[in-house]
Order: sequence, then C-alpha cells, then structure tokens
Amino acid sequence: MPNITVNAESRSFADPLTVSELIHKLGKDPSKLAVEVNRDVVPRAEHPNRRLMDGDAIEIVTLVGGGSGPPADKPLKVGKFTFTSRLFTGTGKYISYDLMQKCMVASGCEVTTVAVRRERLIDKEGKSLLDFLDLKKLTILPNTAGCFSAEDAIRHARLARELLSNLGNPGADWVKLECLGDKKTLLPDPIDTLKATEQLVSEGFQVLVYTTDDPILARRLKAAGAVSVMPAGSPIGSGQGIQNPTNIRIILEYLKDGDPDYQVIVDAGVGTASDVSLAMELGCDGVLLNTAIAGAKDAERMAWAMRYACDAGRLAFLGGRIPRKLYANASSPMEGIIAASH
Repeated sequence: MPNITVNAESRSFADPLTVSELIHKLGKDPSKLAVEVNRDVVPRAEHPNRRLMDGDAIEIVTLVGGGSGPPADKPLKVGKFTFTSRLFTGTGKYISYDLMQKCMVASGCEVTTVAVRRERLIDKEGKSLLDFLDLKKLTILPNTAGCFSAEDAIRHARLARELLSNLGNPGADWVKLECLGDKKTLLPDPIDTLKATEQLVSEGFQVLVYTTDDPILARRLKAAGAVSVMPAGSPIGSGQGIQNPTNIRIILEYLKDGDPDYQVIVDAGVGTASDVSLAMELGCDGVLLNTAIAGAKDAERMAWAMRYACDAGRLAFLGGRIPRKLYANASSPMEGIIAASH
C-alpha cells in the first residue's frame, strides 16, 4: 500500500498507480494540470508510464485568475438626451473639414459642438461646415463660444435654436453656455454665466454650462436649472489637463448628493488621452474636447486615443481602484505554493 504526498497532503492507495491513474482517481482533467514528482516535472505524455512509489511527493498545479468582457454600462443621460458615447467633440481648429469628419468617426462621438458664428459655418473656400456633419447621426450642441456677456450668449442660443430647428436636428433643444470673462484666460464670468443660465432655462433650453472648478458656483448653476455643469479642467485650449482634481471631486460630491445621475462633464484644458482617463476615473460622466484632437500632430490617431481613454477611465471608475498601501501585497495566491516556506 503506497503512501504518497499529494499537494502536501498524505494519501494512501490500495495498489500502486501511475500519474494518469492518480489524476483519474482525483477526478481532474489532465489537460488543465501540470504534475511534478519529487520536484521533477512529468510531461503529460509520460503520465501513463510514470509509476508512483511509496514516499513520493507529488505536486499538481493549475492556473488561477481569469475574467471576461466588461458588463454593459448605463447610457449617458443629459436632460432629455441619451447617448452611448461619453466623449463630446468640437468642430474648430481643424486644418480641413475632411480631417474633422475623419476624427469624429474615429472618436466615436455622438455629440459635437458648433459655434453660431459665420466664420465657423463657412470656410475660406466657401464650404459649409454643415455639409461635413452627419445630422442624422450627430446631435449638434450649439455653443455660445466667444460671448462675453449674458445678453450676447442668450442671443446666440436663440439663433442656434432657430437654425437647428430648421435643420430638424434635436440639438435645437439644448445649448452649451459660455459667458467668458476676458480674452486672455477665456475663463467664465460667474455672474453673467449664472444670469444667462437662469434666463435660458426659463425659455425652455436644456442648458449645459461651462464654468470654473468652483464647487459653490457649480452648486448655484445646478440650482438654477442647468442639466449639466461642465467644469474646466484648465483654461480653454491650454492642454494643461486636470489641474485641480480636488475641486472636481468636491463638485461631483455636491452635485450628485441625493442625485447620483446628475451629469458632470469636464470641459476644456485636455491635452492628451491620460487627461481624459483621469477625468473619467474621478467619476465625471463625460469629457468635451476639441483642441487636443484638432491640434495634435496626427489628429486622427489622437481621436482614437481619446475614445479609448474615455472608455478605459469610465471602466476604471466603475471597477473601483484598490486602496493605496505602503507595502507590497502579493497579487498571486500564497496558498498552494510549491516552494519551501519562509
């Protein structure tokens, strides 16, 4: 009656047996195992002929871990609108409308912003921006970019609603509100921004409002009826990324308290894909960008990068990062290890 050790447990068998017979008795699939006898690996082809002797030490190992694709995410809902993509893009600063069109496809965006100004709608060759936008697939988000007062912003929003209504695009029902304070920083004027938000909401607009990363102002804008508050990561077009993640976290806490589905979308300052990922990992619901793609050396490649970064950051947020620790913590299980203990 041979007495052998299997994975550090003493086992006795009535008759001598081979490795194959042992695996069969244990009810295991040999294709999913590796076997070591007395610290020598026994190839699977030798299992039927390798007889086990009294006192042999056998280690039978397999692989652990694994996974599957990510579960489906809930859609992005901003006011009355629902989208799959959480990446919004802009239409400005591209060297051509053809390149802009290619980048939009690469980014996977379903929303793009357009400023209601003549120079944004017709280029120097007389081409219309609208000829390069698929109005059946894209929801146009009219932007009051370049407005430095509540009055001007409200006027542009009204014109945009009329324009998009004529085109039959659902973007007629909303507006991305910008009321800038000065031309050097392009930071918003908080007083006029709040004033314009209140007025446009009263006129039935779904207002997505560009603001600083001030949590108090963000809370006031939500209270005024904005369907989304859009804090800047850093100044428009600066490429500096998320400069104050602490304030973004506070904004998220304030605006989602008791209202977890309220949408906070980072707008402005993105420079590269890691900036998008960071914004999403913080818990933001989306990112709006333009210059980071249009101004890149290879704009189409960058559009793909932004698309993947947005998805990766969102998955990381939903997955929940592990706590930071001072010392190491082994990722592989220590149980079942075949080396000598320490």
